[in-house]
Amino acid sequence: MWQQNYLGAGGSLWASAVVAALPIALLFFLIGVRRMAAWKAVLGALLAAVLIARWVFGAPPAVLLSSFLYGATFGLFPVCWIVLPAIFLYRITLENGQFEIIKGSIAQLTGDARLQVLLIAFAFGAFLEGAAGFGAPVAIAGGMLAGLGFNRFQASSLCLLANTAPVAFGSIGIPIVTLAGLTHLPLEQLSATVGRISPVLSLIVPCYLTVVFAGWRKTWPVMPAIVVISVVFAGVQFVVANYVGPYLTDILSSLAALLALVILLQFWQPRDAEPPHAEGPAAPRRHHGLVVLRAWSPYLLLVGFVLLWGFGPVKALLERVTVSCAVPWLHDQVLRVPPVVNVAAPLAAVFKFNWLSAAGTACLLAAILGGFAVGLDVRAQGRILRTTLGQLAIPALTITTVLGFAFLMNYSGLIATLGLAFAATGWLFPFFSAFLGWLGVFVTGSDTSSNALFGNLQVITATKLGLNPLLMAASNAAAGVMGKMISLQSIAVVLAATGMPQSDESKLFRWALRHSLLLTALVGLLVMLYAHVLPQVIP
Repeated sequence: MWQQNYLGAGGSLWASAVVAALPIALLFFLIGVRRMAAWKAVLGALLAAVLIARWVFGAPPAVLLSSFLYGATFGLFPVCWIVLPAIFLYRITLENGQFEIIKGSIAQLTGDARLQVLLIAFAFGAFLEGAAGFGAPVAIAGGMLAGLGFNRFQASSLCLLANTAPVAFGSIGIPIVTLAGLTHLPLEQLSATVGRISPVLSLIVPCYLTVVFAGWRKTWPVMPAIVVISVVFAGVQFVVANYVGPYLTDILSSLAALLALVILLQFWQPRDAEPPHAEGPAAPRRHHGLVVLRAWSPYLLLVGFVLLWGFGPVKALLERVTVSCAVPWLHDQVLRVPPVVNVAAPLAAVFKFNWLSAAGTACLLAAILGGFAVGLDVRAQGRILRTTLGQLAIPALTITTVLGFAFLMNYSGLIATLGLAFAATGWLFPFFSAFLGWLGVFVTGSDTSSNALFGNLQVITATKLGLNPLLMAASNAAAGVMGKMISLQSIAVVLAATGMPQSDESKLFRWALRHSLLLTALVGLLVMLYAHVLPQVIP
């Protein structure tokens, strides 16, 4: 059994922390400065981590190889196993025209630009984040706003700002699933903890978004809509995250918010209608009744299947075919020692292959049945599945390499060394933990990747400082989402979707940066409040 060494660089914590941080610093440099593709940058950082872990901290080659393969396998299952069916389901509705009906059913609800921002940028964007993620919300919602007559900079900036509160539970809960898998924190409790931070943001973002778009004076006339959409979204987000789990949090929250606003609009309309600031607003084609229900049916099936999969007796039945195996050369072969832990203990490494009870399986079944519901036969679905596999080849490679890199950093002790250094921030760490998550998302463009990189660092530092590890891990996920609006990937996607010239990229970045920093600081203060004043709030 190999014992982790946290002071490999000459016995000095600070020198060791600087060396341990070099792979992450290299990753940031390659992505943020050199603009290298994420998967290539991760491979460069991985090579640096292997060399440092082996020759500075003394990690055995078997541990390095096995931990990387363990993380990469976790990236394939369950992470990619959720992403693939989610994108498959989205493409099923997209390629046979049903998604145009879904978009039209949202856009036709009101001609007021302020309400369109709430409906499309916030609520519908949150639905897309929960159902697909990976750029779909800013691309589709941004394109919709531009098509309705918003100028392209407005459409782009508003969708970037709106795509914050739902991101922690995006892509059928992938960021939370990844965070729980890496930190070994209970998934349900982690979901509940994030569900006590993100709803506070959800109460703020709709009003903040409207003020940014229209100003305070023109925000007051639509305050009833803002109150309804924010309270309903945040309330459902809290309930689902705490009592159901992470998989349907965004989908149910956004559907409830959309439905609540639709009901409100039946007997209330703002007195001072605000048309889009316009480049020729396009009137959406109207659809009614069964046509709209049919278009939405794949997502309604998704909700039904995921709820069924989470029902206790059904879940227990599906778990009967789960296979678990200890990871060779890794399970109980790495000893984590004080001061990272109070008592020396081996690190477990058990891969759980719950192929039938996994949320991805429920999503895949919903996609297949949803395809039949909208009129696609087996051959058509097979073609869409092949297209989806091709589309996800590079993202899947990125996910697996990032997870492999993160697991290697964890089992080799490099993350533990960084955690000991971050413990020096002491009482203020809950505030800085928010910016750590923000930095990870800014660079990688993904809350999932940020959780993989820094989740264990947050937990180790929290343990060292006597803070709640659940809260610090949740802070990484909930605050990290604020880096999404300034990530180069998000900006590139929304520029392409709205047709903005590439020369406006820096202008859009500068606009988003101040909002990103302000909202991250608000999350940091909230986490400070939970950590030092209201610790009983955390489960």
